[in-house]
Amino acid sequence: MSRKLEGKVALVTGSGRGIGRAIALKLASEGARLVVNDLDAAPANETVQAIRTAGGEAVACVGSVTATDFAERFVGTAMSEFKGLDIIVNNAGFTWDNVIQKMTDEQWYAILDCHLTAPFRILRAAQPVIRALSKAEGEAGQRVVRKVVNISSIAGLFGNAGQTNYSVAKAGIVGMTETLAKEWGRMNVTVNCVAYGLIKTRLTESAADGATANIDGRDIKVGVNPGLLEAMERMIPLGRGGTPEEAADAVYLFCIPESNYVSGQTLMCTGGLTGI
Repeated sequence: MSRKLEGKVALVTGSGRGIGRAIALKLASEGARLVVNDLDAAPANETVQAIRTAGGEAVACVGSVTATDFAERFVGTAMSEFKGLDIIVNNAGFTWDNVIQKMTDEQWYAILDCHLTAPFRILRAAQPVIRALSKAEGEAGQRVVRKVVNISSIAGLFGNAGQTNYSVAKAGIVGMTETLAKEWGRMNVTVNCVAYGLIKTRLTESAADGATANIDGRDIKVGVNPGLLEAMERMIPLGRGGTPEEAADAVYLFCIPESNYVSGQTLMCTGGLTGI
């Protein structure tokens, strides 16, 4: 049986761990060739090796999505290694929370740079490549539909106390999605968004152990207050947080041919939760 993404070239930011890794593995399982990204080489290479072990093709493009040269390097890797670009998933992200009166400029810009500026730069760098590919296909009488999937959050749709920076960035990515759906339709590109609720990753585990993650040289506290985590799960109609694999499945829906006439949409992947 043929796989739905056979031969497609997919770029997924933040795909060394968590949701991004699950997305990369899912797309690869359906035949896509992956450009994997992570801040650190070890997790990126682990995802690449997992894809190759399963019989797929993948390469790593290591580094921070916020670096000024990253977007061109990321898109360039797809073209130099696989000679194509079909799917872009802007997934990389983290949280750095505080109430607004205690939030520093550094916190504000760090989150906006990662969740909003980085996707903007990646899509800006991809546009000339996609335009040239689309033009050549049109001249050859071919129609190839390409896919962009941006990752948002229900915090971006409804707001969330203590997350002004994150909520603003995730709201912005919805606006970017809707705008590019209008700009890029002429190139046969669909642009959609997945807004997650509570997905169980290292960033949303219980904060009781005081775990931190080193992000661009900053040790950022990760996790959720145990009491809040329990309360959040009680609010979810399905009664639990989602798995990274379930989160990846929502992205996959926007990448397959069956969604070729769906664009400019935001899908909530929340277990039925419709607000915060």
